Amino acid sequence: MRRILGIILGLLLTGGVLYAVLQGQDPHSTATKTVRGVIGSEKSDFFRDPDVVKALADKGYTVKTETSGSWAMDRLALKEYDFAFPSSSEPAKEVAAAAGLKGAQETRPFYSPLVVIARPHAAAVLAANGLATLTGKNVGTLLMGPFLKAAAEDRTWQQLPGSAPYAELTGTVFVKTTDPSSSNSGALYLAAASNVANGGGVVADDAGVERTAPLMRKLISVQGALESSTDDPFRAFISGSGEPLILVYESQVASLLLQRQDPGAMVVLYPDTTVNTAHTFVPLSEDARELGTLLATDPRLRELAVQRGFRPQDGVAEFTAATAPHGAYLNPGLTGIRQVGTPTVTILMALAQRAKG
Repeated sequence: MRRILGIILGLLLTGGVLYAVLQGQDPHSTATKTVRGVIGSEKSDFFRDPDVVKALADKGYTVKTETSGSWAMDRLALKEYDFAFPSSSEPAKEVAAAAGLKGAQETRPFYSPLVVIARPHAAAVLAANGLATLTGKNVGTLLMGPFLKAAAEDRTWQQLPGSAPYAELTGTVFVKTTDPSSSNSGALYLAAASNVANGGGVVADDAGVERTAPLMRKLISVQGALESSTDDPFRAFISGSGEPLILVYESQVASLLLQRQDPGAMVVLYPDTTVNTAHTFVPLSEDARELGTLLATDPRLRELAVQRGFRPQDGVAEFTAATAPHGAYLNPGLTGIRQVGTPTVTILMALAQRAKG
């Protein structure tokens, strides 16, 4: 009888383990809380990373995520989520307001500057015409003043000396961005561009919107259909398709390099005027309240964030050390880059709407 009971108990235990595996759970996981969050797509690989999954489980968390444009998160049914993790602080404020949160509850575990990835021929032509500078074969700076002047004049690639041998360089010169009304990267591109167009000052009123809106319109209308995230345009570029100039996060490039994947024919141009993009964690339930702090302070999670290309807060040394073998593509110290402020949400969304017509 004892033997029969032992066999039955063994079968039940095996069945339980099998059920857990089939449900996508680690039967040996130490996680005690399951939380669901909405994140910017650029953080998908981080949360899918098996090492991150294990590190979070060791701290008691199973984290399930889905993606959304950062500026669209406040329009979601936020009660269905335990946290939101947009790509900068401005949409995080909108999420907090929509969720009815009071007080400073958010954390900013890491950040990533915006960069423009370029085909080598495109980067060379820009540099030859004073629209960019190259500090190496695969890295340089996009000169926002001259570049925006060219955009205002509707300059085409064919009008830039040196472009003739390259059949792929045709039509109006522009940077492919995401939708500025729903995606953080597209919105912050307008924030930086409007700052330059406004004489180096943050656009702060309706007069500033009127003054800069015509150029913002040109930057966006020339692009045609707009994506809601940087993920698809980045993957298209890596596969060899897409436009010759694409706005992405530095983290996407750094992650590719740190994971030892082939970046293909790519030059990374850092805009000389940019806006800091601090990925901001907003807890929407008690279960997720400590998760943001863990992401910001836990040494293992900080290390894994760097491996996915992010810069931990106060972690310049960590990022520089990890990316040292890939200095040919990156500017770890952000040398020569001017960080500028962001317009208010109201002003920035007004710019986005005017840009889209």
